[in-house]
Amino acid sequence: MANNSETTGPFDDSDIPGREPSASASAPETQVTLRTPAELADALPYLLGYRPEDSMVLVALHDREGRGRFGGRARLGIPAGEEDWQAAARQLARGLVLGSERRGARPEQMVAYVCQEPAPGESGLDVKRRLEGLAHRLRTECGDLNVPVIEALCISDGRFWSYCCPTKGCCPDDGSPMGLPGTSVLAAAATYAGLQVRGTLRELRARLQPWETTAALEQEIALDAAGMSLVPRILDEASRAAVAEETLSLAERIIRRFAAAAPVSGAHPADLRDDDLVGHDEAATLILGLQDRTTRDRAAAWMEGDEAGAALRLWRTLARRCVGPYGEHAAAPLTLAGWVAWSTGDELEAREALAMALGADPDYLFARLLHQACNEGLDPEAIRRCLRGQDAEQHAARQVSGPAELSERPGPDPTEPVRPEPVRIASSAPHAVAQPAEDPGATTSARTGTRRRRRVRSADGDGPRAAGAAHGRRRPAGSGPRQSATEASRPGGRGAGATRTRAADPAGDRTGAARTRGDNDEQERDR
Repeated sequence: MANNSETTGPFDDSDIPGREPSASASAPETQVTLRTPAELADALPYLLGYRPEDSMVLVALHDREGRGRFGGRARLGIPAGEEDWQAAARQLARGLVLGSERRGARPEQMVAYVCQEPAPGESGLDVKRRLEGLAHRLRTECGDLNVPVIEALCISDGRFWSYCCPTKGCCPDDGSPMGLPGTSVLAAAATYAGLQVRGTLRELRARLQPWETTAALEQEIALDAAGMSLVPRILDEASRAAVAEETLSLAERIIRRFAAAAPVSGAHPADLRDDDLVGHDEAATLILGLQDRTTRDRAAAWMEGDEAGAALRLWRTLARRCVGPYGEHAAAPLTLAGWVAWSTGDELEAREALAMALGADPDYLFARLLHQACNEGLDPEAIRRCLRGQDAEQHAARQVSGPAELSERPGPDPTEPVRPEPVRIASSAPHAVAQPAEDPGATTSARTGTRRRRRVRSADGDGPRAAGAAHGRRRPAGSGPRQSATEASRPGGRGAGATRTRAADPAGDRTGAARTRGDNDEQERDR
């Protein structure tokens, strides 16, 4: 094998793109030395915290006394077309190097990975050969930035290949087998340090994606019914405060219900348990109530302590209930899920949830600011302090003036203390102006004859807006993430080849499930 250089790194739970993992000054680090390509290949899931698929990854190395030390990591989905490889490689390399420079830790070297499973009829060797051009572009883009790639690996079908072999025949043509999960020295060190490797990003997203079968149809009917009664009340200044109090009271009751539920093992069984604990009408009431910006900001205060875990489970549950034409409504619960995950230290789920929120609504300001702050590696404590102060202020005002008077004062935006520079959103879906339909919250497209639920919004883009302004947003076909294997067995999930039956709609067929940002548009790195 080529490049038997030594690389060491601390195994903490930091995975901030472009930032060197932090080490506690008071606690000793667990150091593991990696000398071979095989050890670097086994290290990738521990460096990221999950098992990447269809991914191009760069890991920065810093020279410490003649030994490499792991720094920032960055990942992009592999573009489907080879014509996009050059731009993607440049984006990934520049993002990681420039992000590291901003923190005063420019990398000296890089390790590059390309990871993809074989297509039907394809072997791992075929994948290795097909992606060789992508690996070459990663190496040249890093070289143009004066950061050489000391190792480039392809991981596919349980085997790995090095693109840095000095001679032909250095590595076996059929690759070298990956070590069994959990059997390496690295795995033992990670376990000792309290780290765990999750599944894939696809499995993580499946916990936040909307249902799409008969259970989804029942939820959609409940959302229709709730919209008829709640949307006019939210748009009415006189009754908006009462809707907010009802929404938060219901959310608090369900959070206590979740906290009292018996624990189960495994993410999928846990999600099934939570789905059973929330009725369709309850979910509809919460989803629509959280479209109000002030209500959402108050709900964001459930971010720490014993209530944070149950609140995160509730926001995941509500995101799965934003079915059919209510896809845009998922921006609120997805943003809350991302915020609570970030606040409690789970930056991986935070970035995924916030990216999905922006996929549901690219203009959702709270999600945009949180996503940028999380990617910049900022400390969420500044936002927590603001939310704590806001919660205490609102509680005191309710004691003095009552909820109706309090609601007339706009609440502060909790993202103000850490407002970063605006994030660039890849999605640019066209906007079509529509006239208000008879059904509150519905719009009709003259071109397609389809009807879609209009989310209640305010002038700032995140909450209720005046009743006359309705903008229907379309998503390009196929922009959502691909369905994972875990979705097929979920109640409310649709297996391959399954169809969904709906009742006849006098206004035309309804639009499909919520669209979220695709894997190739999403970058887990510093912008």
